[in-house]
Amino acid sequence: MQSPTVMEAGEEVLQVLGVCETVEEIKDVIVTTTEEDSNTNSPPVASSGPGTKPSQDDNWGETTTAVTGTSEHSLSQEDIVRITKDLEDSVGLDCRRYFTLTLAVILGLLVFLTPLAFLVLPHLLWPERLQSCGTACEGLFISVAFKLLILLLAVWALFFRPPRAGLPRVFVFRALLAVLVLLFVISYWLFYGVRILDSQDENYQGIVQYAVSLVDALLFIHYLAIVLLELRQLQPCFSVCVTRSTDGETRHYNLGQLSIQRAALAILEHYYCDFSVHNPALLSASKSRAAKHLAGLKVYNVDGEFPAAPAEGPGNNAAAGLAHSQSRAMIAAAARRRDSSHNELYYEEAEHERRVRKRRARLVVAVEEAFTHIKRMQEEEQKKAPGDVMDPREAAQAIFPSMARALQKYLRTTKQQHCHSMESIQQHLAFCITNNMTPKAFLESYLTPGPTLQYSRDHWLARQWTLISEASVTSGLKDGTVFLLKCVDFSLVVTSKKIPYIQMSEEYIDPKSHKFVLRLQSETSV
Repeated sequence: MQSPTVMEAGEEVLQVLGVCETVEEIKDVIVTTTEEDSNTNSPPVASSGPGTKPSQDDNWGETTTAVTGTSEHSLSQEDIVRITKDLEDSVGLDCRRYFTLTLAVILGLLVFLTPLAFLVLPHLLWPERLQSCGTACEGLFISVAFKLLILLLAVWALFFRPPRAGLPRVFVFRALLAVLVLLFVISYWLFYGVRILDSQDENYQGIVQYAVSLVDALLFIHYLAIVLLELRQLQPCFSVCVTRSTDGETRHYNLGQLSIQRAALAILEHYYCDFSVHNPALLSASKSRAAKHLAGLKVYNVDGEFPAAPAEGPGNNAAAGLAHSQSRAMIAAAARRRDSSHNELYYEEAEHERRVRKRRARLVVAVEEAFTHIKRMQEEEQKKAPGDVMDPREAAQAIFPSMARALQKYLRTTKQQHCHSMESIQQHLAFCITNNMTPKAFLESYLTPGPTLQYSRDHWLARQWTLISEASVTSGLKDGTVFLLKCVDFSLVVTSKKIPYIQMSEEYIDPKSHKFVLRLQSETSV
């Protein structure tokens, strides 16, 4: 017979165990929900590069038999953290952008309302003393109206365009033009206040001509803005060499008279269209090969072990000399091993090329066979309303499982699995089916690596670039200017060279001087 105290202790233990089981069930539910959200939002193919987020299912090629609908509004914890970071980074840029836009709108309203104010104020302040406006004066009204309309359209087309990027410094020429316009309008207001408002000038036609001269001057300033902002940079003056730091891919571009920050913007615009997508998985092979060679080397001390912290004395020099000789022995052994590693590299590359050709052939055959299972219906066939009629999305989902395994193996072999998700592949397949494209056109996106903009928005959207330059970013390009455009994974090294001055001369050749003779020899077969 157990005592009451022991029974109470046993009941408490059972209650604690029950609570622990309940907590474990809640943890299982939370983990399952998080995994489902991760599978929904992350690409199905995991990246092999360092620092990438692993997906939950890396075998969609083997397990894909059907495609089901998923929620488009679910978010994982990683997505929430990324969105929060992007919002924090964009707050400063948005504030500066809106502040600049507000100043531009205020200055524009001041410019357009000033001529109208010059014409309206005399009628409001001293209407009884104004002289009558004749035919010439009324014609000037039409001139002011049309010139203001032309100026409004020109300013809207040149200045109120959507911004392409956020630059670290202000655009010098645009700031100078804004200051020039502001000083110009203020000077006109000062002259108007001293000579017209104070004296209450009665010659209204002269006031109208004064307003017309202001509008003409504003049109000339707009012409100056076109020359400085648009025409000045059209003539090529520099040849820039852009090199990606990781794989050494290089492009050359011709640029005009631009500042360093605007040259960097032009280079980035070309980069997203001309450079192939950055693939860090291709760079890990050489690093792993070098680490494998160094890891295979071992150094043994046949005379005994060294103390961890040798005491001061004459024996320290001997120990240091022996350690130095060991390091030199390791370097020499690595050099001898490197001399023989070129054969290993050669056979590794040959084996990789053989595997790529084999996977490519299987992929081409699988895609061609999959495309033979669908047929576009004609209009007269659609009226008959057959049993199985699918839209492009359903057709893509129907034929995708037959090619998924071959496509995934090829992407893994070429280390492109992180660039293409299952959803993006199906969207591209539906697009090709909709536009009646061939299997070769569908495969071109995967057989040939394209530019960065060809891939999903995660590879290029909201990427933060840092401009590193020894010279001021507002200074113009010069011969030998070097600057870097750095992002998280790599950097672009830009070097500028001035296009040389070309001296051309003319040489006249008389058309009648083209005379020839036939040289006959004994061996000539004529």
